[in-house]
Amino acid sequence: MPEDSLIVARDVHRAYSLGKKTVKVLRGIDLEIKQGERVFLCGASGAGKTTLLYTLAGLERPEQGEVRIGGQDLYGLSQKEQSFLRNSRMGYIFQNYYLLPELTALENVMIPGMIRSRATRERAMELLAEVGLGERLNHLPVELSGGEQQRVAIARALVNDPSMVFADEPTGNLDSRNGGEVMELLLDFARNLKTTLVVVTHDRDLARMGDRTLEIADGQMTGIETD
Repeated sequence: MPEDSLIVARDVHRAYSLGKKTVKVLRGIDLEIKQGERVFLCGASGAGKTTLLYTLAGLERPEQGEVRIGGQDLYGLSQKEQSFLRNSRMGYIFQNYYLLPELTALENVMIPGMIRSRATRERAMELLAEVGLGERLNHLPVELSGGEQQRVAIARALVNDPSMVFADEPTGNLDSRNGGEVMELLLDFARNLKTTLVVVTHDRDLARMGDRTLEIADGQMTGIETD
């Protein structure tokens, strides 16, 4: 593995059972992502891009092949070790935000740090200010717009200063203006913090904002990579 490769996948396979039918989603994926690189995964619906993202992020174990993070075999670790790695080095952003409705914006951002028993209140406040929500710290998710909720989710993903962030259609529920603003914000954070960013999107205009676009079709890399 090259020294600057943070994420490496080798011959990764994943399938799901639907009744008596088996659907092969990933069919021997190979890829490498460098430290600090901003990579977009694109492909048609059902191509396998979200499953690949979850597999790289330690959320779905492959049936065959391996994923290495910083040289470590991700799925060779114990569950406790995997959990520690995910919480300490990875951040996650999802299309549906997944904010806890009974917690304020500030409290939602603090959650990852609380899991690690870290004092993250000041860092959470700082991040919310940077995403333009410094005046809305004590608002509940229901009191925030979709774009504002996704900004809270970005702050939450970054509160532990992860070395990599995985985002699954982070602009999928937003209009084009808010989606563009949220993506620019995320890319700026990744660039300034030298964070590796892996994003699933169907929007090829947004994908052009990254360093590379990786195309997936029928569970395989098509071999097309565009800078």
